[in-house]
Amino acid sequence: MEITASKQRVAASRGVVRAVRTGALAIAAFALPLAASAQDVVDPVKELAAPPSVQLPLKPSAEFAQFPRYVGTLGKRQIVMRLAPKTDDPSGVHGEYQYTDTGAVILIAGDREGTTLEAEESNDGTHITGNWVGTFSTDGTLSGERMEVDDSNPVDFELKPLAAGQPIPAATGAAQPDQPAAGLSAPAAGGARAVTGVSNLTVGE
Repeated sequence: MEITASKQRVAASRGVVRAVRTGALAIAAFALPLAASAQDVVDPVKELAAPPSVQLPLKPSAEFAQFPRYVGTLGKRQIVMRLAPKTDDPSGVHGEYQYTDTGAVILIAGDREGTTLEAEESNDGTHITGNWVGTFSTDGTLSGERMEVDDSNPVDFELKPLAAGQPIPAATGAAQPDQPAAGLSAPAAGGARAVTGVSNLTVGE
């Protein structure tokens, strides 16, 4: 009788354990979709409080500070471009250019095949605002046309390589900030500012 009672107690105990395990699994299975749903829910307060990924107007990027420089004109305005190959793409190039009259910065990225450059620009780090097609000559000069996104309104550019440490030459006959070259809207006014990193340009949009 004692052995039978003991077996009954063990069986009852096992039943309790099974019930507890089953209940725990059910709770876990129910909790997982709830947790996933909670992760998918965006807190509107946090979203509004989060700083934007790109600070506007764009500022010169530390990432491009040591890139080779080119100086010349885009239409009638002087610009300085910093352009170099991408580390993860042998044919890709990226960088930025800056108007010397206002200090406005525009990002640029694209491809170089031989002496031909095809690139796109962005004035906010996200949206494409223009296309560039140019050719590198034997002396390193880059010349060609900058166009609108739909390839309309071409504007000539000619940029010459600038040696490291060489000062930027004074602009001659450049258009004033309130008189942009044909086909180019004047960028937002703003002088040179502290260097910060900006590199999230998406090419091909």
